[in-house]
Amino acid sequence: MHQGIQHLLAALEVAHGIRILHACEGGSRAWGFASADSDFDVRFVHVKPREWYVRVQEAPTTGKASVVEHMSEDRVLDAVGWDLRKALLLLAKSNPSLLEHMHSPIVYRDTPEGEELVALARRYFSPKRCLHHYLSMAWGTRAQHLGGERVRLKKYLYVLRPVLASRWIANGRGIAPVEFQRLVEHELPSDQRELRDAVAKLVSDKMAGDELGEAPAIPVLDAFLASELERLLALRDTLREPQPDMAPLDDYFRRVAGFQASPGRGMP
Repeated sequence: MHQGIQHLLAALEVAHGIRILHACEGGSRAWGFASADSDFDVRFVHVKPREWYVRVQEAPTTGKASVVEHMSEDRVLDAVGWDLRKALLLLAKSNPSLLEHMHSPIVYRDTPEGEELVALARRYFSPKRCLHHYLSMAWGTRAQHLGGERVRLKKYLYVLRPVLASRWIANGRGIAPVEFQRLVEHELPSDQRELRDAVAKLVSDKMAGDELGEAPAIPVLDAFLASELERLLALRDTLREPQPDMAPLDDYFRRVAGFQASPGRGMP
């Protein structure tokens, strides 16, 4: 599949007239709890020809024009790419999804410009924005899928991951790692053996191919998630939001998109 992904990236470059700067895995395979039949979620940032950006009508930063998408016929391979201008605007807002893509442990394509983009991503990290994203994700998934006497066990993982990512950020560790196991090692209380055993079993069953269907709720997980969400939401509201400096992003965009500064000439 890795070779197939390389061929797909090259084909997308030709078909759409783009250059891919960075491509990675963005789903459960990057998180580290994929089962054998999990699909591949390829995410990338691309740059279009200079002419696309330099035109009377400003180039769009939203909608289909700024996104390249491909889904294989068997729906195993899902590829989505953001245009560079859209990606940089998201980066200025410390978009957690983009930050995760920049730090995925599975990289399919990288370039010097892509490495520079990863370095820029670290500069625009906002704890408050990322906490808001992860806590909203955890709260919404928990409210929709957990809380009853019987639940879909897989959903615990999709609440645990953003809660542990929030703990990582709240503890001052910076950008949360993509890998679930790193979050578990650092942020799941080491003195709560029953809690750690329950999480370990969920991950083991998921990776073994178990669909983790409906089953009785797990009280130790419910209690941990409820208390942590309450604590972290209160902490989030105390944080300040920094104003991003757009100058480094503008400079990077001009260089990578192929803009050249012309010598200035005074008025006659």
